Amino acid sequence: MAHTQRYFLELAYNGTNYHGWQSQHNAVSVQEVLNKALSTVMRQPIETLGCGRTDTGVHASTLFAHFDMDGLIAVDQYTKSLNAILPHDIAVKRIIPVHADAHARFDATLRSYQYHIHFDKNPFLINLSWQIKDKPNVDLMNQAATIIMEYIDFSCFSKSNTQVKTNNCKISRAEWVWDGDKLIFHISADRFLRNMVRAIVGTLLMVGHEEISPEGIRQIIQSQNRSQAGTSVPACGLYLTEVRYPYL
Repeated sequence: MAHTQRYFLELAYNGTNYHGWQSQHNAVSVQEVLNKALSTVMRQPIETLGCGRTDTGVHASTLFAHFDMDGLIAVDQYTKSLNAILPHDIAVKRIIPVHADAHARFDATLRSYQYHIHFDKNPFLINLSWQIKDKPNVDLMNQAATIIMEYIDFSCFSKSNTQVKTNNCKISRAEWVWDGDKLIFHISADRFLRNMVRAIVGTLLMVGHEEISPEGIRQIIQSQNRSQAGTSVPACGLYLTEVRYPYL
């Protein structure tokens, strides 16, 4: 009888053509396309479990999923075979054999996102960054970002009615950085709530456009009320960029 082996798979994708990571009825997801490709290449039904979910139109330069299959595989060869049949906007970076209890979602100790903003019309950034007209005050936004890191309950930045036990997250980095003429928000935490990064970016831009003061962020967070925070920014500028595990 074949031995069941668990594998982690690291992939990257442009989320423009997908209704997020997670499989769902009546919409094409990254997970569904990946499962189909894996099942074809491995010649057995394969189901993946991802480290989290990204929404429609959100990208990932790094996302991990795990799957079980019968028997050991030549990981480099199977990585090439998968990339040969996956669409051009999904790429497998590597497949890693892991211990039987390894879990892509529950074992992740840190996740990082970036949000990309540009200001001048650029056809090469369509669906990959959000264009806005007025440059915000980045110093004020970074003051507010530092204040956000003092808190752990982020109910005000979460979609309502999500099935999570707690809205607590430990943020270890929240910072705006210029990259040439693009502005990138970097944020890292042990976990994120649904829609949290896009809501934080929208709220920080209110600070950057001087609609509220950096200190005004405190009142929003303490309200624990989503309607107090800023509008969620579009999905096109958001990237999942890092997921850390103690054993990888």
